[in-house]
Amino acid sequence: QVLLVESGGGLVQAGGSLRLSCAASGNIFNILAMNWYRQGPGKQRELVASISSRGTTDYADAVKGRFTISSDNAKRTVYLAMDSLKPDDTAVYFCNAYVIVTGTWIASDHWGQGTQVTVSS
Repeated sequence: QVLLVESGGGLVQAGGSLRLSCAASGNIFNILAMNWYRQGPGKQRELVASISSRGTTDYADAVKGRFTISSDNAKRTVYLAMDSLKPDDTAVYFCNAYVIVTGTWIASDHWGQGTQVTVSS
């Protein structure tokens, strides 16, 4: 079993900053990648940022230059620093991890419960 626990969401004014964290635990042999997704009101879930086990990062165009993804492999934790927040960034943010579960050679996706980010204008 793999557990992802997010924290750091909240209410912030436009132009403000928030930092999300996601800690992975459980029967993890190896984490191949960790990602942040978001789902805004009436919208589909979209990929916001990703980081591979080697530290390669990628961002959605909408957040480039404003959001920064990072990880602490020893702590199995991924972070999302969000600056210059806009009302359009309002969404539930989900942590996702692509891992190999201990005892298997199969990689699988796992999701956190989500954390609400609300940006007021």
